Amino acid sequence: MTTARLPLFPLNAVLFPGLVMPLNVFEERYRAMMRDLRKLPESERRFGVVAIRDGREVAPTGPGLPDPTSLPERGPAAGFGTDPMQAFYGVGVVADAATIREKDNGGYEVLVTGTRRFRLLSVDATGEYLTGEVEALPERSGEGAGVLSAAVVRAFRTYQKRLAGARERTLGAATELPDEPSVLSYLVAAAAVLDTPAKQQLLQARDTAARLSAELKILRRESAVLGKLPSLPAVDLTRTPTSPN
Repeated sequence: MTTARLPLFPLNAVLFPGLVMPLNVFEERYRAMMRDLRKLPESERRFGVVAIRDGREVAPTGPGLPDPTSLPERGPAAGFGTDPMQAFYGVGVVADAATIREKDNGGYEVLVTGTRRFRLLSVDATGEYLTGEVEALPERSGEGAGVLSAAVVRAFRTYQKRLAGARERTLGAATELPDEPSVLSYLVAAAAVLDTPAKQQLLQARDTAARLSAELKILRRESAVLGKLPSLPAVDLTRTPTSPN
């Protein structure tokens, strides 16, 4: 398998291949990462996004956190304990930084697109920011992916309607869903209202068919639950996570 070394950007969220995510970068370790990335040609501005299993996306006592009087914990591994490798899930996604815009306060607004999955082999905390040795993961179709994709499309439509009804909102015009099973599997995984561990399990499924099969079960289960609820609290359940880094 092909291995490479990438800067690492840990998040309390899961990035999926083909999906776009905005990042708000203000911590010095990630500012340093963005400064280095901006020195590269646009086609090479990429880093690894890994979901946090045990730790903090923002260093303790960092900007915006409860104790403004104490100094923030510093260093590339701040908030991730003595062994950052154990703080992260083992499968992540390479992010292409389509836009890196510096703000007046020295932070950055970054728009990334997930590309391909990787397995995290090791983490290096000796530099200004974390880097990791990663191994590319192949995208396998698996048996029955085409049949499963058709069932997932139907289940997802039902889920959308039930979710809109529970939120007492009108469902807009149906979004065109992709025909390609792998693309569909990642889109549904990103769009479903699930917590980080559940989304991570979908990301690291062994192949597309396994991911679609898991999604079919989840969508049917969640639709059944939503069908029994008259309404949910007026919160935006489908908001897209934005890193507050």
